Amino acid sequence: MRDLIKSILTTVLILILISMFFGGIFEIEKEKKTNISQLAKDIQEGKVEKILISEDNLTIFYKDKSKAFAQKETESSLTQTLINLGVEKEKLRDVVIEKEEASKILRGLGMFLLYIISPILVFFLLFYFFFRQTKGGITQTFDFTKARARVFIQGMTKEKITFKDVGGLKEAKEELKEIVDFLKNPKKYERMGARVPKGVLLVGPSGTGKTLLANAVAGEAGVPFIYASGSSFVELFVGVGAGRIRDLFNLAKRHQPSIIFIDELDAIGKMRGPAIITGGHEEREQTLNQLLTEMDGFEPNTEIIVLAATNRPDVLDPALLRPGRFDRRIVLDLPDISEREEILKLHCQKKPLASNVNLREIAERTPGFSGADLANVANEAAILAARKGKDRIYQEEFYEAIEKVLLGPERKSHILTKREKEIAAYHEAGHALVSVFVGGEPVRKISIVARSFVGGYTLRTPKEERKIRTKSEFLAEISTLLGGYCAEKLKFKEISTGAANDLELASSLARKLVKEYGMSSLGPVSFGKREEALFGESEFIEYKIYSEKTATILDKEVLKLIKECEKKATGILKKKKALLNLLAQRLLEKETIEKEEFEKIIQTGARSSAGRARLL
Repeated sequence: MRDLIKSILTTVLILILISMFFGGIFEIEKEKKTNISQLAKDIQEGKVEKILISEDNLTIFYKDKSKAFAQKETESSLTQTLINLGVEKEKLRDVVIEKEEASKILRGLGMFLLYIISPILVFFLLFYFFFRQTKGGITQTFDFTKARARVFIQGMTKEKITFKDVGGLKEAKEELKEIVDFLKNPKKYERMGARVPKGVLLVGPSGTGKTLLANAVAGEAGVPFIYASGSSFVELFVGVGAGRIRDLFNLAKRHQPSIIFIDELDAIGKMRGPAIITGGHEEREQTLNQLLTEMDGFEPNTEIIVLAATNRPDVLDPALLRPGRFDRRIVLDLPDISEREEILKLHCQKKPLASNVNLREIAERTPGFSGADLANVANEAAILAARKGKDRIYQEEFYEAIEKVLLGPERKSHILTKREKEIAAYHEAGHALVSVFVGGEPVRKISIVARSFVGGYTLRTPKEERKIRTKSEFLAEISTLLGGYCAEKLKFKEISTGAANDLELASSLARKLVKEYGMSSLGPVSFGKREEALFGESEFIEYKIYSEKTATILDKEVLKLIKECEKKATGILKKKKALLNLLAQRLLEKETIEKEEFEKIIQTGARSSAGRARLL
């Protein structure tokens, strides 16, 4: 398209120049013509300033800036002819008479260039531009099987990424240091007969730093880093993806030792299905077959290491994960509290922080956040501080940024009615009180300020990172989720739609206790198996491996657990009704209660209860 536009503009420009040139010629014919007698009269009257002689042609320039043309009528000189016509010699001295030295050959050459060469030149220019455009289309057709990969060569990029730029992930870094050492000193391993894995698969949730870690490996090793996305190999036509895989490895061989990084490997590495359904020439399977051959075929790739990342390792083909291909798997977990603090320090290095900023406190408030989420928190905090006109980022900007990332921005335009605010206040107060008295996670903040799709929220974070949870902890969580529902029912004798999400989460958790974790009266039995559907790769089908009678028993067990937790939450709220009313009224007044103020309210309520007990 760009070449076509250039061709059109060039053609228009040439045509404009030709029209201007030809217009100048035609204007010659439109100039005023005269004869020698009139010329003699004009000279005698003092109107002529200059005469230009070109063979028999005369160009006459008048003092009023006009111009005329005439021809000599005799073989004698122009001066003598004018004298013979009665022009005085004194008048002739005032006129400048010059001769134009232009031969007939030069004039003929000029006319030849104008009328013959110019059209041919225009034609060839147009032909050249259109041929160039057509050639570009043909080239793109033959480049269809070229790998859509980008090569990053260390030293040519502005910033070099190393392991220091990656926060946390200590175990993953230790695993990858072997890869770096092999790329730097391959002979050390060859002498021992060791074979470094050809493929390393980085597995972890989105945002945990898989791409960043792969780039850091290339930065540490100082070798070219070839980046390609799994989706770039998937095309409509069969064989294109396989051709791009071949071209990708040929590119890596030209830069070896090098690292190939394939992001989102599951786009081309999904498990192959039966040939009777998928067919023998399915494009994705052809691409996968070529990748398998390139990684471990007859031709060894001794100095090429393939790194790949995916957050769905369960759907990958077993042939891809066998030894000799992706035979090493490195799991990247969500960062713990210490790693979150380290990641926040990295993202805040170039940001002006106030003296009251406590990154440890921010890390405690962000359980379950990935590295990308923490980067977003730091960036949102900087944006909020700039919006408020501050010269530094304070702790309150970080708190607000956490809530914005979790729940979205405040809905200032959404004004709750008095009744809605009261329902939201009692609902959130119910969550907070039940969480405290069932031994749930500590409450950090309670708010009835609307954000995104929620009318209020209770922010709870664990005291410490936990990988294993017990049945009592799960039951405490279900009771806390039902706390808002029970508070509404206790205060208003009815419930609202605000508890819908809580009920969904509580029901899902109770079903897992019964069907997956074996934490019900049915004993240590797991029911149900979740597998990927054959058609519709984004959908899942839950296959029942139990009878309808068992399904009824499971439903009863789930309902039994929820009813027990509801009874427990209701009992706590009835017992702490005065505290519930106090906390709800404080929320209606301030809309937001932080951790310190909430703990003071709980302590005040505990002292009041103890005083009443002594009186009784």
